[in-house]
Amino acid sequence: MNGNYYQNPIFPGQGLINNTVPNQQSVPSLQNQMDIDEQSYIENILRLNRGKKARFHITVPGSKEWQDRVFNGLIEQSGKDHIIVSNPETGEWYLILMIYLDFVTFEEPINYSKEFVLPN
Repeated sequence: MNGNYYQNPIFPGQGLINNTVPNQQSVPSLQNQMDIDEQSYIENILRLNRGKKARFHITVPGSKEWQDRVFNGLIEQSGKDHIIVSNPETGEWYLILMIYLDFVTFEEPINYSKEFVLPN
């Protein structure tokens, strides 16, 4: 059916070598550095700019119809893998996948902070 594709699956909680899970002492602690680095992710920058008008430039590889598209609208929400954009001029709403996002342009200054705190 699937050949050998699922021959030796690794499940969450299983280690990669000898089926052992490393304990906390054997894994270097990068938590403090990760907390700082994660704060400047695109999703968080977009959240800081919720409600602003922006242009979202995307490319879907292998698609002639969706190669190099631009979506205009207001940033409504942002997650790890998506952006929700509304276009008040057309009434359309877009769910844009981050994997296809090339860059975002704004017509006004961007709110940015290395110490990410969601606005009220």
